[in-house]
Amino acid sequence: MSSVILVINAGSSSIKFAVFSVMENNVSLRMIYRGKIAGIGHQPHFTVHDSTSEIVGIEKQFLVNTNKIRNHADAFSVLFDWINDHLGESQLTAVGHRVVHGGEKYSTPVFVTKEILPNLKEFIPLAPLHQPYQVAAIETLAQQQPKIPQVACFDTAFHRNQSFIAQQFALPREFSQQGILKYGFHGLSYEYIADVLPEYLGDAADGRVIVAHLGHGASMCAMKARRSVATTMTFSPLDGLPMGTRCGAIDPAVVLYLMKEKGMDIDAVSDLLNYKSGLLGISGVSGDMRELLGNDSPQAAEAVDLFVYCAGRELGSLAAALGGLDALVFTAGIGEHSAVIRERICREAAWLGIRVNEAANATEGPRISAVDSSVSAWMIPTNEELIIAEHTVRVVSNSPYCA
Repeated sequence: MSSVILVINAGSSSIKFAVFSVMENNVSLRMIYRGKIAGIGHQPHFTVHDSTSEIVGIEKQFLVNTNKIRNHADAFSVLFDWINDHLGESQLTAVGHRVVHGGEKYSTPVFVTKEILPNLKEFIPLAPLHQPYQVAAIETLAQQQPKIPQVACFDTAFHRNQSFIAQQFALPREFSQQGILKYGFHGLSYEYIADVLPEYLGDAADGRVIVAHLGHGASMCAMKARRSVATTMTFSPLDGLPMGTRCGAIDPAVVLYLMKEKGMDIDAVSDLLNYKSGLLGISGVSGDMRELLGNDSPQAAEAVDLFVYCAGRELGSLAAALGGLDALVFTAGIGEHSAVIRERICREAAWLGIRVNEAANATEGPRISAVDSSVSAWMIPTNEELIIAEHTVRVVSNSPYCA
């Protein structure tokens, strides 16, 4: 009987998932389904794609069940019913979770036990928009599927080996001792890119590389020897580049001003910075880069210009942290699918030695730089689900709890 791994990424109103078949004695994995239950608690809908990205028909019984999804627990019940209905002779052997924050304690994935859960809850104040739902997903599955092992994979883990200096804020030392540090995020995506870099760059993969994870959430990471040296997101996923609805880097005095002079409370400021700012706030049109590029308004153009400008500034900062640059890699939604944004960022970075090959960039490379470019540029699709699945297989295989 073959084994199957389920990967879960739980959000406030959605559950994204992927199902992997374990091949060849736990050595390789093949994604067989990817899907999402969205609109939980509102207007839920359930979509699944197979390994060829074709939409899989959802049988009538599951379409009926989606109407009964009032919360995440209901959603997981429907999801497991569907998975069990489609496993055939395969057996679900473990679940791997994307968990945004691992704090200072976790630099590697962990097998989830009753002792681990309180630690994960400690990090909820550090990632209040993500962590509560991911911890709740783990607890819900522990109740619904108590015999299935669960593994937590952390978005912060990839950056935990940065230097002491790179992780510090210029605050009194007692605050860093209390956990106020530059943690960094999108680590599972960066880890995947680091793993596959040699397939694209050869020996240059261990050089000075900047990876731009550009999507609705956006960040950049400087790597040397395929390890994180510096990154744009720091204490929270709110920092760094302007994003779909998040402001990115901001003078902390702006927050003080909004609260003191404009009378905004903490919740109002949090809502502003997380959901009403970024590309949406600047444009007044949308937080979706595709819509902005197709919009003729000057405000939409300004939002795109700001995104490119900030990416160029961060690129220069990260190159300084590396002491130079050998390669630039684009990944994630915008990075993988917007030739216009890739080209504009590369042209802004011409001073670093990047020259774009327009034809290669238009066809998504993977190499998008000219042959005579002293710094190579690439488009490499990320695969966070695969990294989580691989970690899950390894952790479960080595866990004494599963012996």
